Amino acid sequence: MLEALKKRRAVRQFLPKEVEQEKIEQLLEAATYAPNDRMREPWQFYVLQGNSLKRFEQVAFNYLQQRFPTKPNLVESSMQAVTKTPLIIVVTSAVVEGDEGATLDNKFAVSSAIMSMWLMAEALGLGMVWRTRGVGLVHDTALHEFIGATDSEHLVGTLCIGYPEEPVTTEKKRTPFSEKTTWV
Repeated sequence: MLEALKKRRAVRQFLPKEVEQEKIEQLLEAATYAPNDRMREPWQFYVLQGNSLKRFEQVAFNYLQQRFPTKPNLVESSMQAVTKTPLIIVVTSAVVEGDEGATLDNKFAVSSAIMSMWLMAEALGLGMVWRTRGVGLVHDTALHEFIGATDSEHLVGTLCIGYPEEPVTTEKKRTPFSEKTTWV
């Protein structure tokens, strides 16, 4: 397991190949086994591929043009994250009305579900990147409205998934845990 965690990388460049339905379902199933407080299972998944992904491209483009009106090169390069991705899964967490603590716990659970999906993606030969800013649109209402999420859902991540264009071989340097740990 430690080797799998060390190998995990954000993949941003994908082959122009569709992800099979069976693999998408395996990703979603893996997510449902994430730990979650009181078995609330606070996640909701919105799968974008084919026509829905094409429609999302326009939403992302409008957002980027509005956000960066004087930076067309930034808009163009950011759009490649959407136009060259064969599968996007948007993940939300449930809001527990009147209970900020439970709502926050739900976000933690959904983050764990996303990590489960990430490890499953690696096992299936897929690459993934978890986006929040920019074309991730997590901090904007446009994606929320596009997927039809309810007011009782918070966007947590936009997962770009596909077959990696190149094998991931680089090793990331990490700060040793001993430098980030206090034994109390």
